[in-house]
Amino acid sequence: MSSLPPRFDITSEQIDAVMSAFYTRIRAHAVLGPIFASRISDWPKHEAKIGGFWKKAILHEQGYEGNPMMVHLGIPEMRAEHFDHWLALFDEVLTQKLPAPSAASFSALAHRIGRGLRLGIADRDRPKGSVPIF
Repeated sequence: MSSLPPRFDITSEQIDAVMSAFYTRIRAHAVLGPIFASRISDWPKHEAKIGGFWKKAILHEQGYEGNPMMVHLGIPEMRAEHFDHWLALFDEVLTQKLPAPSAASFSALAHRIGRGLRLGIADRDRPKGSVPIF
């Protein structure tokens, strides 16, 4: 357990509920569903791993080990515009599963992280020799 306070008011159980609802929507999404389905066979394990990411980012809990940027860069069919879909679904789940202040704080953090991932993917996909995207 960390001595740092959570970034905002949310519990580990609420994060788990968000992950479950979010990935249910991802599986049904016409654009994102096939990308995820081609890589994930154990959905509960994936939900727990990504829940661990958010628990580390928000609650400062230990347990998540990984590099989200490298994972996303390693998915050739992932495109920068996919983050618009991802964030829209995530925001829908947040507003349905969390009190408004927690949903707004979680959304702001997700959008900040999403911007970074989107920029990384856009830079990966830019034509060779073109100006880097910042």
